[in-house]
Amino acid sequence: MSAPRTADGGLADRYGRVARDLRVSLTDKCNLRCTYCMPAEGLPWLAGPKLLTDDEIIRLVGLAVARLGITEVRFTGGEPLIRPGLPGIVAAVAALTPRPRISLTTNGIGLARMAPALRAVGLDRVNVSLDTLDRDRFTALTRRDRLAEVLAGLAGAAEAGLTPVKINSVLMRGTNDDEAPALLRFALVHGYELRFIEQMPLDAQHGWDRSTMVTADEILASLHTAFALTPDPSERGAAPAETWLVDGGPARVGVIASVTRPFCGDCDRTRLTADGQVRNCLFATEESDLRGAMRDGADDEELARRWRAAMWAKRAGHGIDDPTFLQPARSMSAIGG
Repeated sequence: MSAPRTADGGLADRYGRVARDLRVSLTDKCNLRCTYCMPAEGLPWLAGPKLLTDDEIIRLVGLAVARLGITEVRFTGGEPLIRPGLPGIVAAVAALTPRPRISLTTNGIGLARMAPALRAVGLDRVNVSLDTLDRDRFTALTRRDRLAEVLAGLAGAAEAGLTPVKINSVLMRGTNDDEAPALLRFALVHGYELRFIEQMPLDAQHGWDRSTMVTADEILASLHTAFALTPDPSERGAAPAETWLVDGGPARVGVIASVTRPFCGDCDRTRLTADGQVRNCLFATEESDLRGAMRDGADDEELARRWRAAMWAKRAGHGIDDPTFLQPARSMSAIGG
């Protein structure tokens, strides 16, 4: 059975969810080696011919916006700032009608230098990964001594108007799980929005262990030692983060509890990897190849049909709690966040 069309030709699945948020990985390469993501020596990177070209990315994103109802585009990696064509890709997407909201998830290295130009061509805001404020811990976690560059990137993004600037933090037991209050205090002082993310089984080494994961409840308990948190009365919608007002507001802090408090029933995301594969879930074990079809001459209607079919097959949930759960073969750096 082929996937039925929504009123706007969008990306519906069998459970009534409609994807409006497209995550696009621009590269699987990264200039950090975070311990919970990849080994110290890195990974076998995708060969150049396997990667989508800038024009191919622009075509597929344009198709998603014009034909498939996408209203938000997030560029990810690997590390998207190392993609040479990033400014041109952002500019082309910003010129689409209707214009989607455009954001970027980055480790922040190089952001201070690039933020003004990215803002000028149409980037709306950024998410920056930052797991610790301690230089030695940062070096141990990322295997690179570059904390100062990340902090400069955050400041540069705010100065360029890429707001709200959001910080994504992963806490790891025995490593940085004591830093939740300090990270929130840092975010409050600088006007950033902090989101803690439960560590997920997406590491290349397949070493994730739920018993050692710092849970949402533990994160909140740690924050409660220094702040008064009250549930955010705002409508959450399809946002992955559950949010709380800090000391009465208006500042907020969020927790993305993908493992212990899954939000699959409200998911509105679809993903396109750097090599042109559609993933209907971060934890999917199957992909749908648009790159091959496109290079074989498929027109936009055929590509849209394939994309709809891929999303129609989306499962009800990621199944992490199911005994039959299998971690995706690809790591987060290859999938895109």
